[in-house]
Amino acid sequence: MTLPLVIGISGASGVIYGVEMLKALKELRHPSHLIVSQAGARNLAIETNYSLDEVKSLATRVYDVKDVGAAVASGSFRTKGMVIAPCTIKTLSAVANSFNYNLLIRAADVTLKEKRPLVLMVRETPLHKGHLELMARAADLGALILPPVPAFYHDPKGIEDIIRQSVGKALDHFHIEHNLFRRWQGEEAQIETKPEQRLKPVPA
Repeated sequence: MTLPLVIGISGASGVIYGVEMLKALKELRHPSHLIVSQAGARNLAIETNYSLDEVKSLATRVYDVKDVGAAVASGSFRTKGMVIAPCTIKTLSAVANSFNYNLLIRAADVTLKEKRPLVLMVRETPLHKGHLELMARAADLGALILPPVPAFYHDPKGIEDIIRQSVGKALDHFHIEHNLFRRWQGEEAQIETKPEQRLKPVPA
């Protein structure tokens, strides 16, 4: 039996990362269990053309963020782990301090206590010391801090390619095979496959 990956969507900018992760998992036929915060649902309307019902339809199972008695609230319910994409600073703070005020945070706390992978795609910039200390605290508890920082070595053709690379990096930590982006094969291989993409030297 393939264990489900829990996907949390909180209210930071970048809800498209959670949506694209759900789409990728559905395409891979990997089960996904979804929790969307109230602010996350609001941001779907602000930042995307997806309705909440459309996003929910991408998941294998959906939970109400207020339902702290749901399956994923217990460590005895087995999962592959959890990703919060995107992760607000408020959500990060709650995870770092085990402040289980809703199902999203409780599921993350359960993931940590059961020693399962928890990936937090923290979305905020610039970061002050308090943010950094929260990240360090969450990391000390076992979370992986994976801000969706754009990469360009895979020769992205648009925003979707940049988003899919970050999603793919997150899925790598759950050993889920995918082809979401072109992986680095060494400098020579990159130059040989894309010689026209080499940056021209800046005149002195």
